[in-house]
Amino acid sequence: MTERYDISVVISTYNRCKLLPAAIESILDQDARDLSYEILIVDNNSTDATKELIDRYSIDHPNLKYLLEPRQGVSYARNFGIAHAMAPVIAFFDDDVRVARDWLTKIKRYFDAHPEADCIGGRVLPRWESPAPAWLDRDQWMPLGVQDYGDKELVIDNRNRLCLVSGNLACRNSMFREIGTFAVELQRVKDGIGSLEDAEMMERCWRFGRRCVYLPDLMATTEVPFARMTKKYHRRWHIGHGRFYSKMRSEELENCTRRLLDVPAYLYRQTFLDSLRWFRCVLSGESAQAFTYETNIRFFLGFFWERQMSRITTQSSDRHAPAHGPDAQGVGSRRPAQ
Repeated sequence: MTERYDISVVISTYNRCKLLPAAIESILDQDARDLSYEILIVDNNSTDATKELIDRYSIDHPNLKYLLEPRQGVSYARNFGIAHAMAPVIAFFDDDVRVARDWLTKIKRYFDAHPEADCIGGRVLPRWESPAPAWLDRDQWMPLGVQDYGDKELVIDNRNRLCLVSGNLACRNSMFREIGTFAVELQRVKDGIGSLEDAEMMERCWRFGRRCVYLPDLMATTEVPFARMTKKYHRRWHIGHGRFYSKMRSEELENCTRRLLDVPAYLYRQTFLDSLRWFRCVLSGESAQAFTYETNIRFFLGFFWERQMSRITTQSSDRHAPAHGPDAQGVGSRRPAQ
């Protein structure tokens, strides 16, 4: 007999054997006596002792299951978890995240009380490995995987375009059957950074009229190692973020008729102004503000580079494509006459 669960928890992991135990223990230590849940830990082809670690936990916790997804990428891993989830609600968090003891209880209560809600997300606050440098203020938190939109519940839609990150996210299983799963072309692969699989999922939710909500009391924390507190990491992240936004072709950025080299004209203007502001801040010694403008410029550089590579690839493909006549689609490629 197949066991019925209220919530399926999906944790994707890749070579995080040292951080994973804290994540597992936080979900096993839930104050959730009134609900039943399964834990699906998806190993995204790790080369460390991830499988042995998970197997040790599963001995005493039969609701904790090991899954292997060899295709590299966080979207592949999450989608593999979705495919195996048995509950009507699927909750996600990352392998470097710890969730609060009432996390599952709050997810179930909210979905039970709000049948119109399809997707909810909450705070992801930082756990600093060492004191953060002065320049790393809240304006620079995005590359850290943290999320804090304040103390009020918010509806997230086209009028309030915020992203609910999958480090603290729960969705109805039925939603994925209608709108699809996480986009693999925008996913983080191994140590790649700046990806947009979460943001693209949000945009798809809005297009399908799905209701997404930010809940400030749905709490989680994430590890922020020293390596993520360096300007080198943030520079690389913003270039990667620009490249992924170029691939995504978000409605928010692409809603512009004037273009140069397939890049919206306003991005050139904005980057020119950011460059002037960066220069002014450097001269006046405002190093923290200067770095903010620098990251804006790096975003544009990543966006521009990716867009030009896409143009070159498309033009090359067009030049080498064979010429076809009007009937080149072939038999069966057209709908038969009615």
